[in-house]
Amino acid sequence: MKQLSQRLRDGAMSVIDVPLPLLERGMVLVRNHYSMISAGTEGSTAASARKGLIGKARERPQQVRQVLEVVAQQGPIQAYRAVQKKLEAWSPMGYSSAGVVIQVAPDVQGFAVGDLVACAGAGYANHAEIVAVPINLCVPLPAGADLGRAAYNALGAIAMQGVRQADLRLGETCVVIGLGLLGQLTGLILRASGIRVIGVDINARSIELAQDHFAELCFTMGAAGAEAEVARLTSGIGADAVIITAATDSLEPVNLAGRLLRKRGTVVIVGLVPTAFDRDPDYYRKELSLKMSCSYGPGRYDPVYEEKGLDYPAGFVRWTEKRNMQAFQQMMASGVIDIGYLTTHRFPLDQSAAAYDLILNKTEPYLGILIEYDQSRELLRDRVTVAADRQPAAVPVPGISFIGAGSYAMSHLLPNLPANGSITRRGIATSSGTSARSVAERFSFAFCGADVADVLGDPETDAVFIATRHDSHARYVLSALEAGKHVFVEKPLALNEGELEAIAAALPAAGTNLMVGFNRRFSPLVSEIRSQFGTGPMAMIYRVNAGFIPGDNWVQDAQVGGGRIIGEVCHFIDTMTYLCGSLPERVHAFVMAGAEQLADTVVINLRFANGAIGSLSYFANGPKRMPKEYIEVYKGGQSAVLTDFRELTTYGAKGTKHRKLFSQDKGQAEMVRKVVQSMREGAPAPIPFGEIRAVTQATFAVLRSLRERTDLPVGDADLS
Repeated sequence: MKQLSQRLRDGAMSVIDVPLPLLERGMVLVRNHYSMISAGTEGSTAASARKGLIGKARERPQQVRQVLEVVAQQGPIQAYRAVQKKLEAWSPMGYSSAGVVIQVAPDVQGFAVGDLVACAGAGYANHAEIVAVPINLCVPLPAGADLGRAAYNALGAIAMQGVRQADLRLGETCVVIGLGLLGQLTGLILRASGIRVIGVDINARSIELAQDHFAELCFTMGAAGAEAEVARLTSGIGADAVIITAATDSLEPVNLAGRLLRKRGTVVIVGLVPTAFDRDPDYYRKELSLKMSCSYGPGRYDPVYEEKGLDYPAGFVRWTEKRNMQAFQQMMASGVIDIGYLTTHRFPLDQSAAAYDLILNKTEPYLGILIEYDQSRELLRDRVTVAADRQPAAVPVPGISFIGAGSYAMSHLLPNLPANGSITRRGIATSSGTSARSVAERFSFAFCGADVADVLGDPETDAVFIATRHDSHARYVLSALEAGKHVFVEKPLALNEGELEAIAAALPAAGTNLMVGFNRRFSPLVSEIRSQFGTGPMAMIYRVNAGFIPGDNWVQDAQVGGGRIIGEVCHFIDTMTYLCGSLPERVHAFVMAGAEQLADTVVINLRFANGAIGSLSYFANGPKRMPKEYIEVYKGGQSAVLTDFRELTTYGAKGTKHRKLFSQDKGQAEMVRKVVQSMREGAPAPIPFGEIRAVTQATFAVLRSLRERTDLPVGDADLS
């Protein structure tokens, strides 16, 4: 299918071929008839992307700081990869559309194939021929609905939420500052709700439209006598509320709002404006309230609501983002508001890049801009060819494909694949067609797709790298083994004992290798410790300054990420397993008071089968500037101290040795090299499955130990 996308490096807009999006749980697949360009938000995004690197850095100081932190912690190579990953990727545009449902996930109710729907959400309701949208970001429309007008869905909900935040009553007065597309929608909704509307803008055409359609009074920003005019219209009281829908760096909108309001009035910020208002006299003496309006309404940015489709009860949250969308669509369907005058331009998809030139160059007046989609085009769920077929290698080499290619894969796995012809790069499959296309282009893979079947069914793919969210790891591993592929999967291998045992049962029959991304054992400094100390009984201390992750992050979700014990602590248990050369045998875990729910600040004591012992301190409550990982090893009168995989100091009878690397090396490059080598040579996987299984079981035992507050054997936990 075709999709409008932008490359951040130079801001280039292109309609590119991408795979059809994957229909996942809780979603519907929609064939777009129209999508709407938000001139404010998308125009700003396009303008920013067209700036040079210095201009981009000035607009994103927080991201610049993040890059500098990566340089300090991981070295310049990883920082460079992180920046390039962002600059080279295709980014989908758009977040508001309308069309017809063509497929419904099995768990979805309330939608059927053929339904007319309106959609919203960045990353979902894109400018693309087909979009996959979660049910709480999609609303059904009545038969015969005007899909061009319905495509205003997202902006209509944003305007609706701003009006709700103002909390106005019938007959009260509201000033709308900023009469662009969002301001016009806000004014229409206010007028239909029995509110007297006053409009303010810098553009004469916008003011004229407001006067024609909803405003009793309008004036130009900065005009003399504005306060007196508002006082006259309101019988000396002043406006009850001001909704700011403008986008500007100036403080004038928020200060003007204070001057126009009555005592104890309300300012609602919907647009992008600074809020460092003058405290005195207006805000202080009038006791004004200032509210922020969050996008479409309650539920926005909540993964439980948006991704899992769990609604808020109407008795407790009357107006969610979905109910705001429904209310906006109902107002249009009933004729209470008429937005027909807002659409000034329509572009077919293949000419849609020109719409952004119009917005940025301001070659003619515009307001609402729609993209139209050709409904006669036949769209097939086929993979997209990216690189031309290469000449077959003189000696057969393994073909490698990826399922999932997110941030970690882009930074640590894909860049470390050999470029010497020892492998062939076959396919990339991700849930986002744009992401799959970006990765396939950047790393020279032959094709991209959104369905794992594109990879697993490819006869030239011998090995699959799985780098998706944790809850899909076991499922994809089993599918890949069944397809006879070698498998590399990022940690964790499984989220519960049932998944782990299913994999253990499937592996012998597959006759292929299975490897988990426990990379730290391949770090050169960890290898040096093992080479010098050997294996056997030893004492180990492993401290991890893990950093705080909010409870609503997918990593913390037991069903999706498995939590931080299963999702990350497995790394550190594996490293200790490698250092002592023995499997974990018993665990006893303790959690800090107050951290019980997330279990992310814990101390874990481990005993290994050969008598080695280890204490793992995993803390989420430390400072960011402190090094993340610190290891001490004690054995036979010698010891080693490893700091963040960059500095190693060993102490022994022959004195003290210190080694410092130029940049942090957690072993990813060496791990990928050995994995590929084993696949190419038909050798066993670099980590025996017995160790992978025992480490995974140890994380299950840790969680059970935390619950039961006791010492437990490894392999006796059951979280299924």
